[in-house]
Amino acid sequence: MPRYPHILFDLDGTLIDSAPAILASFRSAFAQTGIQPVIAIDESIIGPPLMETLQLLSGSHDPALIARLADAFKASYDTEGYKATAAYDGVGAMLARLKGAGLSLSIATNKRIHPTRLILEHLGWSGFFDHVYALDLFAPRLPHKAAMIERLIADREIPKEAAIYIGDRSEDGQSADANGLPFIAATWGYGSITAEEMPAHWRQATTPENMGQALLAD
Repeated sequence: MPRYPHILFDLDGTLIDSAPAILASFRSAFAQTGIQPVIAIDESIIGPPLMETLQLLSGSHDPALIARLADAFKASYDTEGYKATAAYDGVGAMLARLKGAGLSLSIATNKRIHPTRLILEHLGWSGFFDHVYALDLFAPRLPHKAAMIERLIADREIPKEAAIYIGDRSEDGQSADANGLPFIAATWGYGSITAEEMPAHWRQATTPENMGQALLAD
């Protein structure tokens, strides 16, 4: 059995290329509400939670304005928009290989829980994951990814020495660090961590195949 039988995955930019679907729904939300974004709606804004991203794009923290944008985004993304999500080449095979080796796979994502479940079902991946956690899985909503990972490993009684986190952004590595978990960066995603951002104790994998090999070799 590999050293880390419990593998926790980020979702956007790590397992799936959700940028086209997310960006289309953000553009639709601003068009539908008649609000002008203050920065470009491009791949650089993918990753943070929805409300935080809407505040960034609108340049506003007004609750009513953000709520209007959020409702418009969800109306687009949660009905048809999410279906434009694509798996990165090789990810499905990697997940099947890891699951077939008897490892326990979980999702810990900033994405809302409802579209997360829709996407996993759409891609035929629901059976791969034992646990799926998101910030809004709980009330009150969890404050950040580090707290979500902490909640997941506590709820599921996962020993920290038996778990590892996989993501594509510096926030993912920092959230792993906060929980005393090792981290491997998926460098094929749009949130790819640069060499300057990569502490010596983080590892990286350039393809899903290489990631699967690293996880099974540990």
